[in-house]
Amino acid sequence: MTDLANQRRLAAEVMGIGVNRVWLDPEASKDIAAALTREDIRKLIEDGKVAKKEIKGISRGRTRKSHETKAYGHRKGHGSRSGAKGARRPKKEMWMKRIRALRKKLREMKSNNTIDISTYRELYRKAKGGEYRSIEYRKTTG
Repeated sequence: MTDLANQRRLAAEVMGIGVNRVWLDPEASKDIAAALTREDIRKLIEDGKVAKKEIKGISRGRTRKSHETKAYGHRKGHGSRSGAKGARRPKKEMWMKRIRALRKKLREMKSNNTIDISTYRELYRKAKGGEYRSIEYRKTTG
């Protein structure tokens, strides 16, 4: 088989792509070998004897699947984690989530007249001081 490196280079320049993306028809190797000018190469491109290869991409399919399973809570075990506990879910975020829930609950209790304003103020300050871990409210029987 003849060396078509020069024709491949010319075709790459004409099409504005890299040398490795040029496809040369193996059936028409004699016609391609005879092409010496850019005009000849343009005619071969028109005839379909020289063409562009598709760009090879990197598939995101596997990544999408992994994100989908992580949304369910899978693949999040100790072996998959990098970064400290506080880096994955910062302490401040946890505090904000907790305090907002507590304050919402206190507002509800105040508006329902479950607690009076002085008790509300006291509980509000205790919540701010970090006395409560969650909004779970247990009545003590006694």
